[in-house]
Amino acid sequence: MEIKEEIIEEVLVCSINGEINLDTSPHLRKLFDKAIHNKRKRVLVDFSGVTYIDSSGLATLIEMMQKVNKIGGQMRLSNLSDKVRNIFEITKLDKLFQIYPDRHRALENFIG
Repeated sequence: MEIKEEIIEEVLVCSINGEINLDTSPHLRKLFDKAIHNKRKRVLVDFSGVTYIDSSGLATLIEMMQKVNKIGGQMRLSNLSDKVRNIFEITKLDKLFQIYPDRHRALENFIG
């Protein structure tokens, strides 16, 4: 898994490429912990390169969202493939996360 970080108008955009699973979740958790430490209150996770996510990946995202919410921030997800989105729907996590069809719409929602 590769993660590209960029800041767009105070939004931390994390573009993920590859699988989010038991082996890669710790790397993602470190990135998120660093973002919280740096008081990043707006986080967008771009899933355009994600091919698979397992329960440990979902748990990492839930944990991150809780931490961001705790500091008064917000987290968005974008560009979920049909396969990945289906996992979110089966687990009902599509009701928990704010999911956008593309990065542009997610950023618009943050920035206004």
